Amino acid sequence: MYEIMKIFVNLFISIVIAGWVLAIALISVQNATPVSLRFLVFQSIQVPFGLMLAFWVAVGLVGVSVLQSVFSLSGSKFEGDEEAEFFVDDEDF
Repeated sequence: MYEIMKIFVNLFISIVIAGWVLAIALISVQNATPVSLRFLVFQSIQVPFGLMLAFWVAVGLVGVSVLQSVFSLSGSKFEGDEEAEFFVDDEDF
């Protein structure tokens, strides 16, 4: 049963990633006008919007995978029991 669930999870993740790639490709083709980023007095060179979008999506994917590996190496895990401890009945006191 575990193997079947693992296959479905991998399939679902592949479909989601393929959808995002398709969306980025469509947006890139429709928005070929050059854009530049501005922050305070700094300004980047002008590049097509689709290239900028693809770059920042790649940065986000790499950043999330790095953060995920750092948190898994540090041993910190999310535990849902902490929220349950927060809500305490007044009758117990």
